[in-house]
Amino acid sequence: MSNFSIGVDLGGTNLRIAAFDEHGTLMEKITLGTKTVVGRDQVLNNMCDSIQQTSEKFRPSANLVGVGIGVPGIMDMPSGMMRESPNLPGWADYPVRAEIERRLGTPVILENDANCAALGEKWLGAGRHVRHLAMLTLGTGVGGGIVMDEKIWHGMTGMAGEFGHMTVEPDGPQCGCGNRGCLEQYSSATAVMRMAREAIAAGNAPGLTLVANSDVEFSAKEIYNLAVQGDEQAKKIFRRVGRALGISLATMINGLNLEMYVIGGGVSSAWDAFSPSIFEELRQRSMVYAATAPVDPLPDSPGASGQVEPGTGRKTIITRALLGSDAGLFGAAHLPMISN
Repeated sequence: MSNFSIGVDLGGTNLRIAAFDEHGTLMEKITLGTKTVVGRDQVLNNMCDSIQQTSEKFRPSANLVGVGIGVPGIMDMPSGMMRESPNLPGWADYPVRAEIERRLGTPVILENDANCAALGEKWLGAGRHVRHLAMLTLGTGVGGGIVMDEKIWHGMTGMAGEFGHMTVEPDGPQCGCGNRGCLEQYSSATAVMRMAREAIAAGNAPGLTLVANSDVEFSAKEIYNLAVQGDEQAKKIFRRVGRALGISLATMINGLNLEMYVIGGGVSSAWDAFSPSIFEELRQRSMVYAATAPVDPLPDSPGASGQVEPGTGRKTIITRALLGSDAGLFGAAHLPMISN
């Protein structure tokens, strides 16, 4: 009898559930609205009902090894407690894992969503041919995760991989974490919007001003579109995104010396606008990268596009994620498989 597992991506907006076999083949995928306004218990009811329905569909011919759930926020790994989750109001200090296991009667592994994304990219994405990788997820904020030999590295208390709160500008903007000048303040979608509004307020960004005052939704995506069209202020914003990422990656590479660093999340779709600045910074700031860089690491090269094949030598690869928004779902499903 074959094995399968169920992965869950529990976000503040969407709840996604998928079943995968042990080879990573998608068997079933369900997408629901999280609807946090209906309350924590109703969200859990909807999630557990969908998990049970999916499980029953495949159990006659396959063995369920467990359920992995990726959640946004800070977890206490040993107890399965959700300590803090800005996107899930009312879930703080709640025994999420114990409650879900009680309802399902099956083993549940709870994990930070950025860690799940890193594991997904290691399993079936950009990192499938390397042993170790670190990942940065650029979304509303900046998250991260480290995977070594298919295992998430949690650190002492489960909080390893908070790369979004590395300092890139000591006197930079105030961050929600209490620090100033965090990577998150320069390389997230929220940061892109802030920098655009600052440019508009300075009165020297006519293209940005026009889009902001139009009927089109003013978003990081629209700012990227302007950059592609050649708008200098929009291009400058994404150069700043890349510079901050390059500074952070240089520190990560010097300290960790891993084979691969993956950049995912919604902002990574602007890769062509910010990646040249990453490599400019890396060449200046990391002696380890200088010694291990691919011959051509720029966006059109194999190393930057994610097409990394085995046996390419000991090079430091900086690449886009390949699994898109499904990375966390893949990683969550892989959790029960590697825990047994």
